Amino acid sequence: METDSREVMESAGGRIPGTNSPAFTLTMPDDAPIPILIAAPHAGREYPEPVLQRMRDAEYSALRLEDRHVDDLATRVALETGAGLLVAHAPRAMLDLNRAGDDIDWAMIAQGGPQERRNSLLNRRSRSGLGLVPRRLGGLGEIWSSRLSYSELKERVETIHHPYHLALGRALESLRDRWGAAVLLDFHSMPPLRPRFPEDMPAEFVIGDRFGASCDDALVAGAFAYFASHERRAAHNRPYAGGYILDRHAAPARGIHGIQLEICRSLYLDARLAEPSARLPSVAKLLIGLIREMGDIAMGIARGGTLPLAAE
Repeated sequence: METDSREVMESAGGRIPGTNSPAFTLTMPDDAPIPILIAAPHAGREYPEPVLQRMRDAEYSALRLEDRHVDDLATRVALETGAGLLVAHAPRAMLDLNRAGDDIDWAMIAQGGPQERRNSLLNRRSRSGLGLVPRRLGGLGEIWSSRLSYSELKERVETIHHPYHLALGRALESLRDRWGAAVLLDFHSMPPLRPRFPEDMPAEFVIGDRFGASCDDALVAGAFAYFASHERRAAHNRPYAGGYILDRHAAPARGIHGIQLEICRSLYLDARLAEPSARLPSVAKLLIGLIREMGDIAMGIARGGTLPLAAE
């Protein structure tokens, strides 16, 4: 497939505070052959030195928070299929792009913020330690040795969160306008799932569709059929159903569909779950086939030819 004409577009507003680096890169082929956009919002590994200095255990936190090297998979898949590609460079430790902009644990902000927002009920998840700016991790406790200033938080939102979601929304609208339908495949990685009983074989992939709210059923059915045909274990919405990105951007009634795909890290990383292993190319090949299948289904949806569902 010809992909040499791909044009890289970088959002001018995307910037990692404390650096001259962009917060993300958006790549869209001039003549995209399929209405698919692959995103990797937790792939960022560009840490400003002041951020590293404030982390109590930077290596541990990075390994736990990052979707380690899932951008390598996403890039290979996009190059081979012609899908669009949106990769975050800003690390999740600084700001989680899969959280709402007001999902803030105000206790970690040194100078506080608007009183009415500090008392908001919208930041329930942040109180678990994994809000817009992660605060705590199992096995470590507090991530940071000092609190964040409100001005730092505001800058991160304005230079990472806002431009990323603006670029994502525009890219999906562009694909939908061209094809009649667009599909976001939000790539994430997960630690190996624990067996529920001695003989259990946990899923290697988790397909999240916000319990049916974020995409046409035909896309999920197609994904499960594809994994089954390759004898790979997949689960549906448990334990990951998708988050803020799907809630904000997926709109099936308007022809924009979204799936969060969790990929087990043991499939493509080494024993420490830190660096790519020799298995990464084979996992990329598997995902290339999945994206092509999703593209065919999406084009069928755009033509009004949604695959039939089994009788209930």
